Amino acid sequence: MLTPTLALTSFAATTPEDWEVRYWDENLLDGRPPFRPMPELVGITVHLTFARRAFELAHWYRSRGSKVILGGLHVLSCPEECAPHADALAVGDGVQLWPRIVADVESRQLQSKYVATYENNYREDPAPRRSILPRQSFLTTSSLIATRGCHNRCGFCYLATDGLRMPYRMRDPQQIAGEFEADDQPYGVFIDNNLGSNREYLRKLCHALRPLNKIWSAAVSIDVTDDPGLIRTMALAGCTGVFVGFESLTDENLTDARKKTPKTADYARRVSMLHENGIQVNGSFVLGFDHDRKDVFARTAGWVEENRLECSTFHILTPYPATPLFKQMEAEGRLLHRDWALYDTAHAVFRPKHMSPEELEQGYAWIYERLFSHASIWRRRPEDWRAAAPYLAMSYLYKRSNRFWHLLIKHHLVHAVWRPLVELTRMRHLRFREGLAEPEARSAPPGNVVAAGV
Repeated sequence: MLTPTLALTSFAATTPEDWEVRYWDENLLDGRPPFRPMPELVGITVHLTFARRAFELAHWYRSRGSKVILGGLHVLSCPEECAPHADALAVGDGVQLWPRIVADVESRQLQSKYVATYENNYREDPAPRRSILPRQSFLTTSSLIATRGCHNRCGFCYLATDGLRMPYRMRDPQQIAGEFEADDQPYGVFIDNNLGSNREYLRKLCHALRPLNKIWSAAVSIDVTDDPGLIRTMALAGCTGVFVGFESLTDENLTDARKKTPKTADYARRVSMLHENGIQVNGSFVLGFDHDRKDVFARTAGWVEENRLECSTFHILTPYPATPLFKQMEAEGRLLHRDWALYDTAHAVFRPKHMSPEELEQGYAWIYERLFSHASIWRRRPEDWRAAAPYLAMSYLYKRSNRFWHLLIKHHLVHAVWRPLVELTRMRHLRFREGLAEPEARSAPPGNVVAAGV
């Protein structure tokens, strides 16, 4: 749990000042949920895999007199399942709905369902209320969002859920820069689905961020590298890492998923472009597509090592409810069950075409074990020896220290321990930028910078 969710802080920003607001995140291991005093109104974001736990919390609060509002994507995709566990459902943009809900609670006129679209003027949304966050519990409290939506509609993605229409919306770049500056954090994480969907907007955002002398990371699709000048602009603005949904190294899989992306044969060149500009790559891959055979695990691991991806994230293909993939799997009789707790991308919940569910799960476990082994971490070290030490620190702290992280989270030490590495990365990046900004450096950037974030 390195950065806070924006949902709760955004709702807090729309709550009237005469209401007392408390933020509670079960991931922070803070014990029992707040009950002294017992809250009058409780908002719970329902995620698919944790729906059962959300319902347990809702029952606990309702049995003690609190009004419970359930929101989140699972409420949109499975409203009939969620309704019995709540006094009201919030379907759609909760930032629009929350003030209405609070007003109706005050007037004792709470409705059973509230609905809003995502077609409002995104620039009018208030800045998240970060003052309610326990700052010491997070790597950074600067979770940022500049855009909403994505130009892709991949069949397996939650953005393809029936009833979810999320046009691409952008906030004013100066708004984002102002929020980032006000939070007094050296590192920010953009949680946008795809910060690079509108390249001209991303360029303007980078110009607004550059004077802050901070570092940040974001999710983008690999086609952002169609514009090499934009990659350089991102680096000069403080981008030290990107999360890229490669999804697959097989073109047929990407076509089936309706993902608009360059040919996989060109992925390596594009990764190299990011590296040359000091931007690390966290590659995301989905395992179990219909064109995946048993060699997909070894092939993917080999490609990741060959291209020195600093980090990789893997997911077993998972048909989320109400998505095109779910409908396809259901029609083909390939769904194994509807135990949502196992729809966590770490379990096979359908029958793959070219391997058994057990083989898919075993391959998933193997590729993680392979790529976060000592040998693989070393093989993927940056070519620039000056970046090796920060990279090794990041790799071992991030994926090979789970018990250590549990202690840090439990004792609220995440920020204190991680902050020195973040600051070291920021200072190295500022020096890197000095060289990158020189005209002669445009064709030969001076080595890699490894970010402390992911």
